[in-house]
Amino acid sequence: MAVPVAFFALFFAYPVTAIVARGLHVDGGWRFGRIADVLGQSDIRHVLWFTTWQALASTALTLLIALPGAYVFARFDFRGKQVLRAVVTVPFVLPTVVVGTAFLALIGRGGLFDELWGVRLDTTVWAILLAHVFFNYAVVVRTVGGLWAQLDPRQEEAARMLGASRWTAWRTVTLPALGPAVAAAALMVFLFTFTSFGIVQILGGPAYSTLEVEIYRQTAQLLDLPTAAVLTLVQFAAVGLILVVHAWTVRRRESALKLVDAAGAARRPRGAGQWALLGLVVATVAVLILLPLGVLVQRSFAGPDGFGAAYYRELTSAEGGAFLVPPIEAVGNSLQYAVVATGIAVVIGGLAAAALTRRAGRLVRGFDALLMLPLGVSAVTVGFGFLIALDEPPLDLRASWILVPLAQALVGVPFVVRTMLPVLRAVDGRLREAAAVLGASPLRAWREVDLPMVRRALLIAAGFAFAVSLGEFGATVFIARPDNPTLPVAVARLLGRAGDLNYGQAMALSTILMVVCAVSLLLLERIRTDRTAGEF
Repeated sequence: MAVPVAFFALFFAYPVTAIVARGLHVDGGWRFGRIADVLGQSDIRHVLWFTTWQALASTALTLLIALPGAYVFARFDFRGKQVLRAVVTVPFVLPTVVVGTAFLALIGRGGLFDELWGVRLDTTVWAILLAHVFFNYAVVVRTVGGLWAQLDPRQEEAARMLGASRWTAWRTVTLPALGPAVAAAALMVFLFTFTSFGIVQILGGPAYSTLEVEIYRQTAQLLDLPTAAVLTLVQFAAVGLILVVHAWTVRRRESALKLVDAAGAARRPRGAGQWALLGLVVATVAVLILLPLGVLVQRSFAGPDGFGAAYYRELTSAEGGAFLVPPIEAVGNSLQYAVVATGIAVVIGGLAAAALTRRAGRLVRGFDALLMLPLGVSAVTVGFGFLIALDEPPLDLRASWILVPLAQALVGVPFVVRTMLPVLRAVDGRLREAAAVLGASPLRAWREVDLPMVRRALLIAAGFAFAVSLGEFGATVFIARPDNPTLPVAVARLLGRAGDLNYGQAMALSTILMVVCAVSLLLLERIRTDRTAGEF
């Protein structure tokens, strides 16, 4: 556990603490009264209200739309299921700026809806809510569906044989068992939408701002570190509370899994009702996910001289002043950074998961919650904190390329832990004890006993870490060098410049990133096993 703790202390806690301290420690003294002053401002209160309101609305809408999909993936076996599962997961690993770009191309000014029907939603909160559902659909499908697939359907069938209606049987038998998974999924969706940055930055406009967007504005545009520090503390407190409740729901879900038959019973749909439900889910995926992504691809080929690859060809040129290098180099940069970040995340996350498997107690549960903090704490604060804190020997890393993969690894570690942990806990400890009795060292016991059983889960964890590393934006926007931009930073920079050429190149880069993520997820689905089905 020492290595993961040291990693998080050095590259997460230290930068965040440094930036907050820099904001509250002014003129040789602490200015805690600044907290009340900031929270008393009407515009800040509006930001807090909108952040909470849109997160609640996004969570409720996501659950309403995604729960039927969770049931279909858990209970039905149909042709193309793996491909469809990969499709619904692609939005989650896309950079939020790409998600915002896709919906901008669909429902923004000059978008598909505007061209066909004169409808624009880019200035309303509906655009943000729909984009959040698009982004978080997979969280509900994989978290709730993973547990649903492990529930024995014969329990509900027994209740119906005793006279219960379909609704009563589901409400009294299935729903209580699903409760922890639904709560865990809802909390994760709320967490991601509460800390939303790229989507709100692109779609919200000046009238709508979340805490994360306001922290970025106060830090990068207004250079008001005291206000940014206060908002960071507020977000940190909210995220901490969410993660405490989430940890409790995870423990309840693990307890529920011990009470049910994990064999599952996925089968082909039977009857008109089940086929209609499957059709509804496929239609939802087509409209909610494939349509925005399809419009994104269409816009990338809609060049100034007609349909073609003009915008893709322009990516090979540095003319125009947006970059010091041709934008296409962002693809190679992102792939190299993501490979290094994946290696770091797998090592740190694997060690952390192993430690959580072999130990118990409040301290270990607290460490488990700590591993999730990078998903909710302001990535903007982490990125700016890297520049503030890691600027003196022996950790003067501001000019080093390693800063980017370090920031990306912080986001990848939670996915590695959540993927590896249930599989490691499923390994019978008596096998390790037997290996030790036969003279195997701990390292050899892990290599000979644990590794063969968790190899596929390890590959899946690495795949998710790679995909989310490609899409990290909030911290990278501060630390990526102008001559080595990543794909998300390049997309955001192009969208921030006027002109059809910049917009088209942003669409082209977004399409390239989407294709890379889709291919990665399709490969993951081919190696996915039922033992890892219970986790996202």
